[in-house]
Amino acid sequence: MHHGFAIGFAAPHTWPDRSRSFHPRVRNRTARRSLSRARRPHCNCRSEPCLRARHNLLDTSPHYGNGLSEHRCGTALRRVPRKDVVLCTKTGRWMDPFHQPETRSGFIGGQPHRAVVDYSYDGTMRSVEQSLLRLGTDRIDLLLIHDVDVWTHGKDAIEDRFREAMSGAYVALDKLRSEGVVAGIGIGVNEAEMCVRFAQAGSFEVMLLAGRYSLLEQPALEEFMPLALKQGIAVLLGGVFNSGILATGAIKGAKYNYQDAPPQILSKVAEIQRICAAHDVALPTAALHFALGHPAVASVVLGAHNAQEVERNVAALTTTVPGALWSDLKAASLLESEAPVPR
Repeated sequence: MHHGFAIGFAAPHTWPDRSRSFHPRVRNRTARRSLSRARRPHCNCRSEPCLRARHNLLDTSPHYGNGLSEHRCGTALRRVPRKDVVLCTKTGRWMDPFHQPETRSGFIGGQPHRAVVDYSYDGTMRSVEQSLLRLGTDRIDLLLIHDVDVWTHGKDAIEDRFREAMSGAYVALDKLRSEGVVAGIGIGVNEAEMCVRFAQAGSFEVMLLAGRYSLLEQPALEEFMPLALKQGIAVLLGGVFNSGILATGAIKGAKYNYQDAPPQILSKVAEIQRICAAHDVALPTAALHFALGHPAVASVVLGAHNAQEVERNVAALTTTVPGALWSDLKAASLLESEAPVPR
């Protein structure tokens, strides 16, 4: 069951690929109204082409370009009616304008401000205030605690970060939700295990999971997805191309988890691509359709470099994918046998 999200594309910052998306039985009435306004996939790419194409779930973060993404989104938002856009941003970092970034951020370009990782109550409120100013708005539809995962902080620090997030950021977001500054709250992480931990520890409307439920791998299938359905948590899927390889195919230099894909991943993707070709379906088209096939998924968040990539992604979603493709992938043990598929 999908509640009217337009394909979401992530805002115009500068990353290679990131995908994300949204869903149903939301407890908070204000959040439910916000979600019902969103028309399927959502926007984390070039904002204005996305909004013109009627993709109205716009995802961004202070982290992307150290605030540059939010600045660009704010510019785009001022050119459309605010009520027509479901705006999603994140907390967990605030920007220090008096110090240069210590290291490369991983983004091309960006603001010359240092990102300070901070999941405390005060740090979260500071982050939100900065976001509102950059975005040029007085409210945020969806606000996510960002990157509380092992991928970002490492095994030694994750327990402290989780406790800090629940005792600080979560309390702040819950307050902002009660005051109507935000309609719904959630998390945005790279690991399904952290989604489960947060879902069991608090009350959330949405969770954005990057890279862990895709045509290539489905580690979220066994525990997190059923829990999301049970609790009515809307799942946004990011990284549905696994940072590149499901968009490019198994070519030399293909990226997986933002690094060169290892041989076993290249081999598996080549087999998936072979079966897709036998059904005359492009690999990225299959990847997009599969991601939206799970009933817990409300939308996907797709990164794009230009308007042409936005148009290509939209066209892929209008392509018919034969059911036999999914059957053949499962028969070849390339897809989990219990994974829901589009109908």
